[in-house]
Amino acid sequence: MLWTWWLVLLLCWGATSGEQQADERARAPARVQADSRRQRSPPPVEPLDFGFVPAAVYDTHAYYEPGAIGILFHMVHAFLYVVQPNSFPKDLIVQVIQQNMGGIKIEEWRKWIYYEAGFLICATIGIVFVVLTPIIGTFFCVCRCCENCGGEMHQRQRKNADCQRGFYTASLIATSIFIILGVLIAYAANHNISTQIKSTRRFINTNMRDLRTFANNTPAQIEYLTAQYTTAKNKVLSDLDNIGPLLGGRIHSQLEKEVVPSLDTALRMAGAMRETKEALENVSSSLEVLQEGTGKLQASLSGERASLSNTLSDPACTNGAVSHTCNTIRSTLSQLGVNADFSRLPDVNHALANVNTVLRTDLSNIVQKGYSSFNDTPRLVKEQTKNIVSGVKGMLDKISTEINSYSKMFPVEASLANFTIFLSQEQKKIESFYPHIDQMDFYRWVSCVAVLCMVVLVMAFNLLGLLCGTCGYDKQATPTTRGCLSNTGGNLLMAGVGFSFLFAWVLMGIVTTLFVVGGNVEKLMCEPLANRQLFKIIDTPFLVHPSKKNFLPGMLFQNPNIDLTLGSMYRECYENNGLYHALQLETMFNINSFLNRTVYNRDVAKVFESVQVDLQDITLLEQVGRDNLMNFANSGIGQIDYEAYLVQVNKGVTLVDLLSFSTDLEGQADQLPRGALENALKGHASSIRQIHREQVVPMEQAMSTLSQSIKQLQRTSNDLPVKVTNILSAIDAAEYLITHNASHVVKQETKGYIQNLVGYFKQYTEWVKNSLTAEVAQCKPISNIVDSMEIVACSFIVDSVNTFWFGLGGCCILLIPSIIFSVKLAKYYRRMDTEDVFEDLGNTGNHEEQVCNIHGNLPVVSSPYYDTLTWFPRASAPPSQPDW
Repeated sequence: MLWTWWLVLLLCWGATSGEQQADERARAPARVQADSRRQRSPPPVEPLDFGFVPAAVYDTHAYYEPGAIGILFHMVHAFLYVVQPNSFPKDLIVQVIQQNMGGIKIEEWRKWIYYEAGFLICATIGIVFVVLTPIIGTFFCVCRCCENCGGEMHQRQRKNADCQRGFYTASLIATSIFIILGVLIAYAANHNISTQIKSTRRFINTNMRDLRTFANNTPAQIEYLTAQYTTAKNKVLSDLDNIGPLLGGRIHSQLEKEVVPSLDTALRMAGAMRETKEALENVSSSLEVLQEGTGKLQASLSGERASLSNTLSDPACTNGAVSHTCNTIRSTLSQLGVNADFSRLPDVNHALANVNTVLRTDLSNIVQKGYSSFNDTPRLVKEQTKNIVSGVKGMLDKISTEINSYSKMFPVEASLANFTIFLSQEQKKIESFYPHIDQMDFYRWVSCVAVLCMVVLVMAFNLLGLLCGTCGYDKQATPTTRGCLSNTGGNLLMAGVGFSFLFAWVLMGIVTTLFVVGGNVEKLMCEPLANRQLFKIIDTPFLVHPSKKNFLPGMLFQNPNIDLTLGSMYRECYENNGLYHALQLETMFNINSFLNRTVYNRDVAKVFESVQVDLQDITLLEQVGRDNLMNFANSGIGQIDYEAYLVQVNKGVTLVDLLSFSTDLEGQADQLPRGALENALKGHASSIRQIHREQVVPMEQAMSTLSQSIKQLQRTSNDLPVKVTNILSAIDAAEYLITHNASHVVKQETKGYIQNLVGYFKQYTEWVKNSLTAEVAQCKPISNIVDSMEIVACSFIVDSVNTFWFGLGGCCILLIPSIIFSVKLAKYYRRMDTEDVFEDLGNTGNHEEQVCNIHGNLPVVSSPYYDTLTWFPRASAPPSQPDW
């Protein structure tokens, strides 16, 4: 039985008692580790593709469809249910087994008798039939020899004789048909046994082939499981090679929340410097344009005002109708003047010179160097963890070697090869029995056919008797003058009766024996096996011994306390799950603990706990950049008198809008009479428009530029030293974070990085456990063997045997009415020695019967009321009477 143990333990990669103790020691820290994982959810891990375990394809289909004979099987099952309607006595059987068949109590015997009541009654009837049939047959024979029990060769003439003969003929035909039907049922069952025994070879071959497939595929599946460790290992190695972008990127992402904003503000300040320079240049150029333009505009407006005043001094303005218009125009001459005075505004050349000095240092480039230095974190991490990564890679290679060597430590392949050889040898032994089985089946078939031939012989006599009697029967012939064919039919029927008495008790003995055995096997074995009640008996705790809880693990592993039952193992194998899960081999070899000790051990975590990343070389802003910011804050843009600029900018260039003034002047000129005065005023209006177009418009554009630049400078200079101080403080804080607090970030992100690496191994271990549960060493052949045994034993043999006795038993029962109808009907076909004759003995109208025997004795006259017989010779015919 060594192969059995290897079959059970083929997935147990070296389970020892020391490993079980190590499992117990490893469980406590494993629970602590599980609690820590629950406290902080692990980062998302990239799913790994381990492919598919090479699947085994099994050929056995443990399913049987009996076809047309299944109807007979259902009839037999229904009959057995009527005989035995009680439920399966599980508890009673368990009590009997636990008492070792020694001290069965009377109450339990009563329960057994109650359960077997139907079988006992039927068996009693069969035994009574077996005992009484030859006795009754012997008495019947003796009785007929004494011319009793229908043995007298005389037949009374009755008016309903034809009706009785027809009834007995029809009844015997119907009975014979049913008997023949029973013979056919029994023969079909007998033939089905022989046919299905040949089909049994197919089940044996496919089950053996499935076991070989199981044995051949299992090593390849185990090898595939161990080989897929390389998938997780390669992914871990890939992450280790990319530790810079992965771990360094994580550290960078955590630090950039503080670092990048500070550098961004410094970079924005560098842009503000350039904008300040542009604004100062615009202010300087615009102020120069405005100061120069103000003088020219003042001169132009003064000249135009003087010229317009001379025009209004024309004598034409003294006219009463015109004087009012001229006075109105004269009163507005004071509006022709400059409003804004830019000559007193201070220049910004000093601030501009300071800003230009500040811009000689490229602050943007300095800030970009800070960005580059900070973004160089992944490279620093990779360089500073180079030794640690190489150490972890060496550990992974060692683990891979350990797994491969450990999986090859035990001769699983050699054991399964021996198991395959054992299967081949056993199959050859089984096949060597095929000729003996065929020979025994042939003898069985012949014996059953011989038994059926007994019934067939009786039916042959019955059918020949019916055929001869019916064909040779002549209504005109008297009982003493019946022909030879009719007489032969009657004799054949009586021969059938004789053989019925000879064979019936033998047949009933066979039926009773097969009924008791086959019926109980069906009710106590096949039905409980079909609904798995039989497994519940075997799985009953403490069934075999009071100290041994479960039978199956006690037999397989010598450990009856394992919670393994035959029913659970069958269910797992029926669902084609792995043998590791079906036999609960984790109780002997915990694959989870093994993988935790080998695939992922604490040394890897300890190595990464020593990770130290020094980021002190990172410089966010050089001292030149800091000085540049301070110089910009002290550049003098904050000392500019922005209010003075804004006061002048907010004023108009002129006191009055020159376009409106010229338009009003033209309107007033149109009110004057046509003449030189009108034309002169319109000329002045045109000159004023030209001044506005050539001088005022450029000055307004310069004022707009000046206004925008002043406002921009004012915004920039607003709390500029404070802004610069804040920028420098933020950079200092970021550098302090990198220099002093980065170790905490490094530890935190290293932990997440380790969890990612562990996540790959977890995926592998989960995949291994799931594969062992459902895909590796799928034990469907074990459930197929159980189902095949059930099909062969119950569906092929027991159902056929039960159907055989069912048909044969029906024949035995129907032989009783067959005997009765044959005896009754033979009286109408056989030639009688005497018969009833009627003759007229007087003219009174009354008839007297006379019976005469074959020797011609004197007749005895009887009164018509007592039907006195008169004996006549056999050859004489009954007298012709008008009443007949």
